[in-house]
Amino acid sequence: MISLKKYLDTVGNGSRQAGEAEGELLAATLDAYRSALAEMGTCSLDACPGLGTELKQGLGRLEARLSGGVTREAVAETEGGVQQQLQDWGRRTAKHYREKAGEVKEILIVMARTAESVGARDQRCAEQIDRVTTRLKRIANLEDLSEIRASIESSAAELKTSIDRMTAEGKAAIDQLRAEVTTFQTRLDQAEQVASCDSLTGLRNRLSVEGHLERRLEAGASFCVAIIDIDRFKQVNDRHGHVAGDELLRQFATELKSACRSKDIVGRWGGDEFIILLDCGQAEAEAQIARLSAWVCGSYKVEGNSGPIQLQVDASIGLAEARPNDSLKGLIARSDAEMYRQKAAGRGEASR
Repeated sequence: MISLKKYLDTVGNGSRQAGEAEGELLAATLDAYRSALAEMGTCSLDACPGLGTELKQGLGRLEARLSGGVTREAVAETEGGVQQQLQDWGRRTAKHYREKAGEVKEILIVMARTAESVGARDQRCAEQIDRVTTRLKRIANLEDLSEIRASIESSAAELKTSIDRMTAEGKAAIDQLRAEVTTFQTRLDQAEQVASCDSLTGLRNRLSVEGHLERRLEAGASFCVAIIDIDRFKQVNDRHGHVAGDELLRQFATELKSACRSKDIVGRWGGDEFIILLDCGQAEAEAQIARLSAWVCGSYKVEGNSGPIQLQVDASIGLAEARPNDSLKGLIARSDAEMYRQKAAGRGEASR
């Protein structure tokens, strides 16, 4: 979406005629911008009816601010509000669907257990009736009751056949239900995997990592967060193209994943930034990060615009330990600040 604030910053320096033309263009742009906000609200209702109403109303209020006099401050405030509302809605929607998927899995598990219970009951009934049949056969052995014996034996045989058929049909139904439950659980697991995966690198995406962060913070767990930023990554895209940049991100993600422990949560935070959740204290996390940094930094070979190229990759890493009553924003902000401090220190060393 066009940044209206950047556009407004360029208006007002030309001639009167140019200014009038720019004013007409601004009015048309504002109308398009307001229409886009309204359409986003409508689409949110289709995407998630349970949470879309709140976003639609919030975007409607922001859209209404642009119907009167327009100032740079009003546009900047509106754009900031739109970004915040979309991010918050995205997190809540992802959490909502994760919870719904969990509920469906629980229902399926209950169904399976119920089916097993019914099967066990049928089996017990069959065994009980089988015992009754055996007793009837013994009674039928009396010589003075030959006709009764024949009748009872015939009835018992028919009864046994019916019970065997019922048991077999019940077992087949249970086996089919179990197979269907397994299929549904597999599909749900695959859907959850897709929803939590970054499409470029295969690591966890930001929403997935935020979910893990929030659960740890709510539980008061001891853990650390590391934000990793590839130094001078923009130069790779500018000089060698975005295909080379994407390939570098994929290779870096693979090395990052292999350097981490199996219990660590590794994800792509956005752009060329990655994030790691380490379930340990500051001292152990620092040792792990030092080992990781030595592993992921170094030479990478990617395909550039004019053929294979060799890149020397460095990264800045900011580490922060969770504190009691910490917030998600506060923890990430401390890790970000440490990462930028390291990045600035690295540039200072390079300039000497």
